[in-house]
Amino acid sequence: MRKQVAFSALIALVFSTLAFGQMGKSRPSPPASATCDLGGGKNIKTDYSSPRMKGRKVYGDLVPFGEVWRTGANDATTFVPSADVVVGGKTIPAGSYTIFTVPAQDKWTLIINKKTGEWGIPYKYESDELARIDMKVSKLPASVENFTIAYDKSGNGCTLRMDWETTRASVDVTAK
Repeated sequence: MRKQVAFSALIALVFSTLAFGQMGKSRPSPPASATCDLGGGKNIKTDYSSPRMKGRKVYGDLVPFGEVWRTGANDATTFVPSADVVVGGKTIPAGSYTIFTVPAQDKWTLIINKKTGEWGIPYKYESDELARIDMKVSKLPASVENFTIAYDKSGNGCTLRMDWETTRASVDVTAK
């Protein structure tokens, strides 16, 4: 009898593990990550979920202008510098944070928040904000289907960029 119960439990565990693994693969906004190597063992890691356009108008519609956006989908997007960094002129200590943005047609605001582990919306974490930073906005030459966060090496740091639809929002990041 014990063997039968143990075998049944094992089968249930295997099937639930397989089902859970398949759920992650079929998510409409799959997980993604980006890293910035600042040299000397210093880096930044960003984990996010990457939504797709799927023929929708993104900015000003799916993502309203002037409202806090979780900057991706699902769980809030992380920002984890291993050392103190300067983001758009503001010092951010080493640690684990979440990032949000406030998109607008001509400028974006990056919000670095001390609260971690939240789903992402609704945004109710103003008291935990570490910084609000202006981002540059530019038009992309072609439409980008998948929301993408990336770091491009530049000078003594990286440029954090967010591309989706025909919009790029960016800000410079350097080691302190």
